[in-house]
Amino acid sequence: MIRIITDSTSDIGLDYAKELNIEIVPLKVIFNTAEYKDRIDLQPEKFYELLENCDALPTTSQPAPQDFMDFFEDAKQKKDSVILITLSSGLSGTYQNACMAKDLVEYEDIHIIDSLSATQALRLIVEKAVSLRDKGFSAEEIVKEIENYKTRVKIYGIVDTLEFLFKGGRLSRTSATVGSVLKLKPIIGFKEKGKLDVFGKARGTQKATDKLIDLIKQGNEIDLDEPVCIAYTGNNTSIEKFENKLKDELGIKNVKHGVVGPVIGTHAGPGACLITYVTKK
Repeated sequence: MIRIITDSTSDIGLDYAKELNIEIVPLKVIFNTAEYKDRIDLQPEKFYELLENCDALPTTSQPAPQDFMDFFEDAKQKKDSVILITLSSGLSGTYQNACMAKDLVEYEDIHIIDSLSATQALRLIVEKAVSLRDKGFSAEEIVKEIENYKTRVKIYGIVDTLEFLFKGGRLSRTSATVGSVLKLKPIIGFKEKGKLDVFGKARGTQKATDKLIDLIKQGNEIDLDEPVCIAYTGNNTSIEKFENKLKDELGIKNVKHGVVGPVIGTHAGPGACLITYVTKK
């Protein structure tokens, strides 16, 4: 049997994970002394409520090697193949701890993929792996396909402020300050090696959306045969307008929706709108 595992920053809820027949390793969110397992003890709605009312920014914690070993040891005993797809190694030590766990378990039929991304991009990569598994691909074939597929998955977001990303150590003070001082809406995304960066800025969400669309059009063409996902942090008050604009300008018809969960929400902050898509080969 092929077991597909991911971490909770894929923002795949537990019910959906059961539907996909995958397993989730949770990261943790810490508010003061209260520690929560992402999407197990703490769901997005409650998280954003806590975030709005907290005095200090929460922190996040990656899974320990032992958290992965529990899954790996069980797979080894049952002689299952394992494909684990993790949050970008450019954002977290999750991938490195998974590799350490594999070494400790000493079982070769474990395949660990660094998604070089997060949230809905990681979700689409996991969903692709599931579809390949269900079509009868071998573990080795799935890994080969996913290593290629992940390079085609793009994610961009418009955030209210970069302050959360700076406080969480994901961006420099210089990058964060520029947006805050000029009251700009920054456009963020992943560059090479899974690192976050600012791709543009504009005054107001509407102009930022226009700039985001230009950015997408300048890149490789969207593969409309692959899924597109629209997601948000906090509340969804501005997401409909954002989605309709993208549909009109980019010819998108079928859209999946998602809510960015506690771990990524800690660093993005509320009020962000994101698009994830797959480029043509």
